[in-house]
Amino acid sequence: MTAETSQTLDRGLRVLKLLADTDHGLTVTELSNKLGVNRTVVYRLLATLEQHALVRRDLGGRARVGLGVLRLGRQVHPLVREAAMPALRALAEDIGATAHLTLVDGAEALAVAVVEPTWTDYHVAYRAGFRHPLDRGAAGRAILAARQGQANDPGYTLTHGELEAGASGAAAPLVGVTGIEGSVGVVMLADSVPERVGPRVVDAAREVADALR
Repeated sequence: MTAETSQTLDRGLRVLKLLADTDHGLTVTELSNKLGVNRTVVYRLLATLEQHALVRRDLGGRARVGLGVLRLGRQVHPLVREAAMPALRALAEDIGATAHLTLVDGAEALAVAVVEPTWTDYHVAYRAGFRHPLDRGAAGRAILAARQGQANDPGYTLTHGELEAGASGAAAPLVGVTGIEGSVGVVMLADSVPERVGPRVVDAAREVADALR
């Protein structure tokens, strides 16, 4: 801590991070031990966070992340989308296919940014806001591969006809971006994805990840 920082705010943010890292919540005693402060301080922190709906406590007294965090999280998408657009535009124009940035939203993959190529006679219509299960489509499968530590070989995922008949997709996960799970990919009307597309998608995902760090 420095003279310019707030100890109380720092502790409150640490509480949120600790709660975000557990599926079962934490008790006041557990938080007290992890933070290295007495229980009275923890009670005050939780009471303040509860007033802003950032924390909730269940009947057993375990603290969990509150729904107010979701409201804050919704504002992240526009910032992420803005950072990703230059790389997506370049990818769409280079490949001649619809490029997209997809993020995890619960158990689903959510397209938060889409760029269509300007020079092709036809391309796949793919809209921001489109959702699909994580285990279907290249975008979701690339994210799952990263979770399982399989994203380095070959670094991208290819699919055909999983979300739309006749369409093929290629996607690579965002790597090294704290707090964000996502992928960058393209979707095209083709029986298979050309060989150069996979590595190009990996490069675009790396560009987006760099922009978000």
